[in-house]
Amino acid sequence: MITPSSPTPPHLQNLKISWLDQFLSPHNYLPFIFYYPSTGDENNEERSKQLQNSLSEILTIFYPLAGRYIDNNLIIDCNDKGVEYAEAQVSGCLSRLLEGGELETELRNHLAPHPVQPDNSPLVLIQFNMFESGGVAIGLCVTHRVADAYTVFTFVRTWATACKLGVGEVIRAPSFQLPSFFPSRDTISSPNRFIGRNHQKIVVMKRFVFTGAALSKLKAVVSAGVKGSHQPTRVEVVTAVIWKTLTMVAQAKHGRLRPSLLSHTFNMRGKIAMPIPDNSCGNFINVALSHFTADDETRVQLHDFVDRVYNGIKNMVSDCARVSSDDELFVMAEKIRIETIKAFTRSEMDLYMFNSWCRMPVYQADFGWGKPGWVSGLYVPGVEMVFLVDTKDGDGIEAWVSLEEDTMLLFQENPDIKAFTGQELQYHQYCTES
Repeated sequence: MITPSSPTPPHLQNLKISWLDQFLSPHNYLPFIFYYPSTGDENNEERSKQLQNSLSEILTIFYPLAGRYIDNNLIIDCNDKGVEYAEAQVSGCLSRLLEGGELETELRNHLAPHPVQPDNSPLVLIQFNMFESGGVAIGLCVTHRVADAYTVFTFVRTWATACKLGVGEVIRAPSFQLPSFFPSRDTISSPNRFIGRNHQKIVVMKRFVFTGAALSKLKAVVSAGVKGSHQPTRVEVVTAVIWKTLTMVAQAKHGRLRPSLLSHTFNMRGKIAMPIPDNSCGNFINVALSHFTADDETRVQLHDFVDRVYNGIKNMVSDCARVSSDDELFVMAEKIRIETIKAFTRSEMDLYMFNSWCRMPVYQADFGWGKPGWVSGLYVPGVEMVFLVDTKDGDGIEAWVSLEEDTMLLFQENPDIKAFTGQELQYHQYCTES
């Protein structure tokens, strides 16, 4: 265990979680792997020491992550028990891993630590992987009950800064004040974990890469058809392509167009009319909803789906801008949660869940041996979902798509997917269990 370099003051040792945290299961972890190609002169033993020392130092400012979650009391006991840190020697070739291929499927699952679920377990688990042919990978898992993706990437970037330049170069400490604005509530039931309807179906995950050039073409195609003067964003266009394709796949499987609900995770930092610090860590996310109904069967062009995605996000931005109190945000979030759960439980409606990490500091984690050559997530068991993340050059988008196997076979053969994405590089099989 790596513990904070100095003890957490007594007045900070009990941190109540917020009701936003309550919406998320304590059993769900956010897994990421940061890959660093060989520099030719690495001393991995020294690197590991630097990682551990700097991690200990930044845990003094990210003190909740070194604590333990107490479910019965809805608190994080900031007891400085630390985060789990492990090392692994890897016989594979990192360059082959970054290129993709069959090796990647088997190997990548071993590069991130696998959390255990008992009470009093660490909130953060880290694994430092050293490849025999050069290069390293840092895998970590952070419990979603206390952190969203923004928090994880902020934590990693801060850790990298402290490792490369020293903790004194960390310009701004994170804020953990969200629970004071949005205190936990006794009325919230256990979070719905969205267990699959057909829990014995095989689920596969593939990565589809939309390059910057492909996105420019897509945006040009849809710009002529979208309503008003709005210029579609990269995320809107990629989301629309995938949603349209899934709608067509559902039609092929069921013989008719089916209504669907699309949910897109929405970062609320800087979006609501409350004095929330923009460096707030924890969970500060909501969901933007977009609808496709039976009445929309004449509007199935790509620009129609872009309009739906844009309107869903625009409505969320507008709704958040009017929020000026804890109760107002809770009412809005609870309404969205209920609608999403209802859509999930209706057999005649499809629910498509999207999560975007685009424009987050994914590739800014330079620990002293350069920025990562690639950053990936891992499959989160039990859920069909789409994750969007920037390509390293910042111009393209990687879409990590998890679908039932029969759906994926149709999805990957769709002409739009074939035309606008590169070769899918990842393939993972899981038998989901309830």
